[in-house]
Amino acid sequence: MIRLLTICLLSTCLAQGQMKYVFQRPEMGSPFTITLYSPDSSAAAAAATAAFQKAEELNAILSDYIDSSEINRLSATSGQHRWVPVSPPLFDILRRSVQAALLSEGAYDISVGPVVRLWRQARKAHQFPDTALLHNALARTGYRHIHLDSTTHSVWLEKEGMQLDVGGLGKGFVAQAALDLLRQQGYPVAMVNAGGKIVLGQVPPGKKGWLIGINAPGEKETLLPSFLLLKEMAVATSGDIYQYVELNGKRYSHIVDPRTGIGLTRRRNVTALAPDGTDADWLATACSVLSWRKSLQLIRKIPGAALLVTEMKNGKISRKSSPGFRSYLQKP
Repeated sequence: MIRLLTICLLSTCLAQGQMKYVFQRPEMGSPFTITLYSPDSSAAAAAATAAFQKAEELNAILSDYIDSSEINRLSATSGQHRWVPVSPPLFDILRRSVQAALLSEGAYDISVGPVVRLWRQARKAHQFPDTALLHNALARTGYRHIHLDSTTHSVWLEKEGMQLDVGGLGKGFVAQAALDLLRQQGYPVAMVNAGGKIVLGQVPPGKKGWLIGINAPGEKETLLPSFLLLKEMAVATSGDIYQYVELNGKRYSHIVDPRTGIGLTRRRNVTALAPDGTDADWLATACSVLSWRKSLQLIRKIPGAALLVTEMKNGKISRKSSPGFRSYLQKP
């Protein structure tokens, strides 16, 4: 979980006639916050409204919680041996997802939907998923069975019973789209926080950057002693602060290893930085699954990316960071 420090829902007067405006709505099951700087309150509100509408439009396409969403309609065609034309946003996120799966060697996999649904039920019932059902769900996954045709923007889902799930990537994708829209409307100094997946524009007036706090592993209120100072970047943290289930004395995260179908059991927070919200989001997810060595190898494949891994072991917090991450840290 990432926290933007000193968020205020009131406007703040700044130099050069610029004022800070913060708008918040629930989107994608989380608080969705837009911060921007403008000399005009009405124009700021109109820009934020347009960005919220963009988020709603994308959620209607990408959410597997909405039965009529485009991604669910696409999943329903799996195993039918046919190409299905899809909208540009859906094709784009599928393209990015398959690329993420290839780069991470399957540590991130958009096709893990059947397994994720079993774990959602497990969290509600406080019961480990049935072994046979889990085996069957795993058999219906595999990003290599997703075929894309960039010429016709069409998709062929080869395996029957596939269920696409953009969790671990979708909020970063939507946040980036909202920030890009704000820039197009003439608001380069802006921030979009989609449930902890944060994308940042240019530096606010009179500041050196956006100051971001990072939660300690498993803690909702406790922050690490150092903060991030960022501009024109994205940051995402994956962990099990809010979504997990305890079964037989073991804590299972909502993050599932696509290769085994089992929820992660490490008390670990992974914070990823990248120039793009989509990359930051899936990198945080994939590096939650991968070992530290594999995570470092993956981060090196993404220009401008950096990584911090914090783990709770025997009541103590250990930290590891990729080369370059410390350059973004600042003492409060």
